[in-house]
Amino acid sequence: MPLSDTAIRNAKPTAKASRLADEKGLYLFISPSGGKLWRFNYRFDGKQKTLALGSYPDVPLASGEVDGRRIEGAREKRDNARKLLAGGIDPSENRKVQKAARVEQSANSFEVVAREWFAKFKPGWAITHSEKIIRRLEKDVFPWLGARPICEIGAPELLQCLRRIEGRGALDTAHRAHQNCSQVFRYAVQTGRSVRDPSSDLRGALPPARREHYASITEPDEVAQLLRAIDGFRGTFVVQCALRLSPLFFVRPGELRKAKWTDFNLDKAEWCYFVTKIKKDLIVPLASQAVAILRELHALTGHGTHAFQGRDPKKPMSGAAVNAALRRMGYDTKTEITGHGFRAMARTILHEELHFNPEIIEHQLSHKVPDALGDTYNRTKFLKDRREMMQQWADYLDKLKAGADVIPLHGNALLAGTINR
Repeated sequence: MPLSDTAIRNAKPTAKASRLADEKGLYLFISPSGGKLWRFNYRFDGKQKTLALGSYPDVPLASGEVDGRRIEGAREKRDNARKLLAGGIDPSENRKVQKAARVEQSANSFEVVAREWFAKFKPGWAITHSEKIIRRLEKDVFPWLGARPICEIGAPELLQCLRRIEGRGALDTAHRAHQNCSQVFRYAVQTGRSVRDPSSDLRGALPPARREHYASITEPDEVAQLLRAIDGFRGTFVVQCALRLSPLFFVRPGELRKAKWTDFNLDKAEWCYFVTKIKKDLIVPLASQAVAILRELHALTGHGTHAFQGRDPKKPMSGAAVNAALRRMGYDTKTEITGHGFRAMARTILHEELHFNPEIIEHQLSHKVPDALGDTYNRTKFLKDRREMMQQWADYLDKLKAGADVIPLHGNALLAGTINR
């Protein structure tokens, strides 16, 4: 006779294992310890076999719903196994195949593939760049897509994740996450873990991000006031030197604060370092004013690695040090001037006031400058012109600061084209 749920609940263990039979090969195995396990007996290729279907009451006799969740019962599991048998498939072997597939999918989840991709390409990135990427993935992508098999993720699921980022007002982060996910999907395709990149279907799905330029001062009169304010700064000597050198070098703030003494040749008046953004070396010709400041600084920090030491002498100063100093001087770093803004200051005034060739300025800014022969950027290109430009720039800033009427010195500066702002 078929089993009933009441009979199963009331069944007691005995000294030896016992069985309660249902229909069509299904039975309940009761162990001496009281465990109740579902089993299904069947024959395949002439051999008697047994398939485990779970334990009672986790697997009930009949299918049903618990707290809104559908629970597959032992009889339904048995019937599914019988359907496989009717199709010539061994249910036990089918279970092994399904389990192996789940293990493979778990090994090829989005997070597993993403971390593998990150580890492979991280050595070629700047530390700050790699930290932003992994933090973005861990915060905004892995919690929702990380455990999913990468081959099963489609465009709608990815878009839902990106819109969650957009919904909190971080549109630029959403675009960057989209880009990172695309890189991970392409890597999965290349390594045989997926067949296509679904992120390509999302072009135009997010509103364009507004690009905000770094705040900068480009009017000579206002630059003069800033330079005088820098001279009056009363913070630490290291930060004061960083402030005084920022307009003279107009390099990226991270490149300035991480400058190493081994990269400076003060006798030759050059600073040569590797620019991670373009993956090339750059020579910064040092004006005599810059050399003088560096010699003063060397007396304080020259025994260490970094020119601009932080509180820990083994580490460079904080990335927020220059902007914090500007705020202490009364400047709004969001609307007036930021550490990165010294680049726009030099780029604008060198062209509009001193009339230097934009190509020379762009090379000194360590931007990639393509020409008819392709990207011919190298660290010595226009070096003679850049050396003259850097000295004239330093002299010009001195005259601005002193309040003199500055007459642009054209010298060998070349008049050409316009400059990208």
